Amino acid sequence: MPQFAFLEGQPFWVVYVTLLVVIMLRAPATHLLGRGVGAGVNRGRVGERLGPKLDAAKARIDRYGAPVVTLSFLTVGMQTAIHFASGAVRMRFPVYIAATFVGGLIWAGLWGTVISGLVGGWLALFLNSPWTAVGVVVAAVVAVTVLVLRNRRKRHKGAQDDETATDGERSPAEAT
Repeated sequence: MPQFAFLEGQPFWVVYVTLLVVIMLRAPATHLLGRGVGAGVNRGRVGERLGPKLDAAKARIDRYGAPVVTLSFLTVGMQTAIHFASGAVRMRFPVYIAATFVGGLIWAGLWGTVISGLVGGWLALFLNSPWTAVGVVVAAVVAVTVLVLRNRRKRHKGAQDDETATDGERSPAEAT
């Protein structure tokens, strides 16, 4: 974790609490920035044109926003956009903070253990042997691609078997 190098060698609870504080400062700041931009949009011509669509978006955020905010902490790249958007459509702040706290607990645990170990291990490998590190990434991408394609083929084959079966007959997949 290059950005958290000062935490190296610290006990897990120090790392966890520090990461939780970081996320509880960063995520709401992004949300509040989105609120500011959203307020400007709502008052302008764009807000007038999008009026009913903005209302529909707000209703969806109020209904589904908390789980989306919580699960955003499991993503890379989408997290900031989700927090900004939740502010722009003015998600209720107490609900947002609760969802952020739960997601932050998950995020701090993941970054404090699994992800920091993977990133730190890969970075150490890269510093010792850049080509090996690149090879590891390529191998991982190939492995994930093979697994995804195999899963799609199985689903596609299962769907074809189900289509060919009639009401009284069992498909080969069901016979096993």
